[in-house]
Amino acid sequence: MNTNILKREMQDVLEKNILPFWMEKMVDHEHGGFYGRIDGHGQLHPESEKGAILNARILWSFSAAYRVLHQPEYLEMATRAKDYFLQHFVDEVYGGVYWSLDFKGQPLDTKKQFYAIGFAIYGLSEYVRATGDREALDYALHLYECIEEHALDSVFNGYIEACTRDWGEIADMRLSELDANYPKSQNTHLHIIEPYANLYRCIKELQAGTSCNYLPAIGSVLPVDITVPDELMMRIEGSLRNLINIFIDHILNPETHHLDLFFEKDWTRGAGQIESYGHDIECSWLMHEAALVLGDPNVLKKVETVVREVAKASEKGLRPDGSMIHEANLTTNHVDDDLHWWVQAENVVGWYNIYQHFGDEQALEHALQCWDYIKNHLIDWEKGEWYWSRHSDGTLNLDDDKAGFWKCPYHNSRMCLELIERIA
Repeated sequence: MNTNILKREMQDVLEKNILPFWMEKMVDHEHGGFYGRIDGHGQLHPESEKGAILNARILWSFSAAYRVLHQPEYLEMATRAKDYFLQHFVDEVYGGVYWSLDFKGQPLDTKKQFYAIGFAIYGLSEYVRATGDREALDYALHLYECIEEHALDSVFNGYIEACTRDWGEIADMRLSELDANYPKSQNTHLHIIEPYANLYRCIKELQAGTSCNYLPAIGSVLPVDITVPDELMMRIEGSLRNLINIFIDHILNPETHHLDLFFEKDWTRGAGQIESYGHDIECSWLMHEAALVLGDPNVLKKVETVVREVAKASEKGLRPDGSMIHEANLTTNHVDDDLHWWVQAENVVGWYNIYQHFGDEQALEHALQCWDYIKNHLIDWEKGEWYWSRHSDGTLNLDDDKAGFWKCPYHNSRMCLELIERIA
């Protein structure tokens, strides 16, 4: 396939399938923000809880879509997401963000999960990239300080998973009931390096005057002169360097080149030998992105070797049709061979990244094959958005949500936007 055709297909799916679903079906006109859930059969559940992850990812998706495509309706959705998030999810007493709200916007689960705070930074910093909004930047920097103050392990390095609302110790640190209860995880570190890289890039763009080169259509959001103290900029840079080293020194398994998932505070590996192929391929390009944003050629040289090793290891999860299974527990011999929407989206971006930067034609073939699988098996062309997954026997998974706490317009919209921007 000609890459220009691929780019056109990505924009068509983004603008005709993914974003319209969220604009037309998920806006909560009664209580504000966005609804918390549409199930796999397309049924809206208007009284479902509203998760920080979902709302931060909506904020990122529409902010990025506006930054790249400049359509005013995307700015309207991004601003709606930003305003609701700052008004309802931010804990004005203790700082940080709540894990969830009830459908009316009142705090429901008030724990502080650093994964969620990371996504808040990701969404807010992308909004700043798109608009130059000072309020969003101030909150993003506040949340950066929350993570650094309350999550960073001063003894063993790295970041813990969670705290109570007032930053005390919490017994259950898990992101979800599917995770093992360990104080540190690959997943949380992955989604801290991701927003830190975006925050650092955002500030660099503001300093260089390369963002906000068009006026938003909403008068309350206007580009302004923004300065960030050099000391703070250097701290964010240091955090980014530290995270890159954490992935290479602790999270990467030097024997298998997979990324291990769960750790004790002292980095002892736990929960058995689990290979998460979707996280492997996602991490390969996000870690590469962090090094590229950092702009240090010595760090980039070190990272690029690892990037290719991790991507190569993820091939173990590939099927002949280009799709990628979720994960395998080699300790228990349990294989989750469902074909999840997010794994396929990251599979496309990860392999395209290898092709783009290293000229690997086989990597491009992996990306194109997986895109074909997505088009033929995961996109709901009739009702919009993508299904959660297909089972390994090809049957459609309708038990999991079409939109919900974990099913957001983030992995798939980001795949589209990444390729739109990467293909000249």
